[in-house]
Amino acid sequence: MKYIFFVLFISQFGFSQSLYPQDYFRNPLDVTLVLSGTFAELRSNHFHSGLDIKTQQRTGLNVYAAAEGYVSRIKISHFGYGKALYITHPNGYVTVYAHLEKFSPTIEAFIKKKQYEKESYEIEVFPSPDELPIKTDEIVAFSGNSGSSGGPHLHFEIRDNAERPINPLLFGMDVKDTKRPIVTAVYAYPKNRQSHVNDIKTKKELRLIPNKNGDYSVEPIDAFGDIGFGVVSYDQQDLAYNKNGVSNIQTFFNGNKNFEMDFKRFSFDETKHLNRYIDFEIFKTEKSRVQKLFVQSGNTLSMLKDVSEEGYIRVEDSTSSVYKIRIQDFQGNESWVSIPIKGKKAKERLEGYDLQPAYYVQANESLRLEDKNISVFFPKHTFYDNFHIDFAVSSDTLILHKDVVPLMKNCVISYNIENYSEEDKSKLFIAKLYGYYKKPYYVNTTRQGDYLTARTKSLGTFTLATDSISPTIKPINFQNGKWLSKSEYLKIKIEDDLSGISNYRATINGKWILMEYDYKKDTLTYYFDDQVISDTENNLKVIVVDNIGNSSTFEATFFRK
Repeated sequence: MKYIFFVLFISQFGFSQSLYPQDYFRNPLDVTLVLSGTFAELRSNHFHSGLDIKTQQRTGLNVYAAAEGYVSRIKISHFGYGKALYITHPNGYVTVYAHLEKFSPTIEAFIKKKQYEKESYEIEVFPSPDELPIKTDEIVAFSGNSGSSGGPHLHFEIRDNAERPINPLLFGMDVKDTKRPIVTAVYAYPKNRQSHVNDIKTKKELRLIPNKNGDYSVEPIDAFGDIGFGVVSYDQQDLAYNKNGVSNIQTFFNGNKNFEMDFKRFSFDETKHLNRYIDFEIFKTEKSRVQKLFVQSGNTLSMLKDVSEEGYIRVEDSTSSVYKIRIQDFQGNESWVSIPIKGKKAKERLEGYDLQPAYYVQANESLRLEDKNISVFFPKHTFYDNFHIDFAVSSDTLILHKDVVPLMKNCVISYNIENYSEEDKSKLFIAKLYGYYKKPYYVNTTRQGDYLTARTKSLGTFTLATDSISPTIKPINFQNGKWLSKSEYLKIKIEDDLSGISNYRATINGKWILMEYDYKKDTLTYYFDDQVISDTENNLKVIVVDNIGNSSTFEATFFRK
């Protein structure tokens, strides 16, 4: 049976590869392709849209154009991709290079000119095809750790002409991987109250047994009715210890295929539905991503294939059956999980029901909840399911259920602050409380008259917080009144302990200068090769504002030849 499946996989794999040009795109680095992140692996609130290529724990490696084309987009932001470059190719595909340290000299000069014209570090431009043409093997940038990167690497993508990311390995790039995927947990999900697994009518983790041949089995279960299953798994490649995503998951019930998840391509519009694909509650409470091998309402992922009966199986009384899960990495290494099932009706018993909260959400209707000075508005289709929601107000603290239910849209939280003094009103913001000590974190807050409003895509506990302390600004590599002739850059540390940094502005002798903000290190850096200054005596002025509007000003004089 496995041999037949393997032959089918090889034929399908070869066919799918032939849809994409195999020798068109090169490795964008000179180093061996070793991945810290694979395509479409599960991330917080999204599927990973490319490959994270290791750069030997260094920054500054040459980044090459994967093929000829032209720079069609440059985006620089404090978060997300950081410094990112997009190249459009004659065959219609677009390659993306992100978390860069800097661009090649030609591209760097082009974008810095735009930044100085706009007087902004964060910028997005769309050059015309004739402005920045690119040749194959041309160095276009240098690898870095900018944006929301957790360490030095190159994020690399290939997108089609509809801006849908595609697994770059489908284009012939090779990664050494001879290891089977690892399975760490299996769950069973009775679909309704008429179904059960081992007399339990709610989800249940099953006892996973590793076999000597590298596959897995689950301790035999008694079940009845419509049952779904979920799995926790990862892939580990030969040259890296990272726990990466798998490439394909299929399920079979008594030899008949009833579900497939194929991680080859997706669109950015659908990536939010990852929170419906995984067991969101288990992720939030246990930090484990269970992939549900059945399809619930609202899960419209295009990566789903050959789904029969929504991926559920129907277990009849007095039957014996086998449910199998096949998990594959891109190179075709596979692991199997076998679940023997004995059909058995549950014993009749009286069920106890937990007391439910008083408020009820209808997923296809909007809902407004109000109490005292706080209101919450949910647009229709904010949630995937109808459910009882916990809503309670105590003083300025809002308990809005637990953060275990995924949202498709932002809900709107509003506070009436008319009972506060005018001075206090200007320092208030809406915060979400995290952790054991309920530490407040700023939620993007706007004020209109006596109302504060915040939009959030998560439930949890919220409160009003006050920020009356201005940001701090400290020089790192210079002192007031000193010479800086030998320095290549000027670096400053900026911090705000509560609401966070909102914006900043720096000038030398009254001229705006480009300072790069690294939020992970709380630094602003200006590079003298921008050639903005030509005077010997220079007056630096930096203004930093937090999200509430508290501001600090730093001034210093330095000398340079």
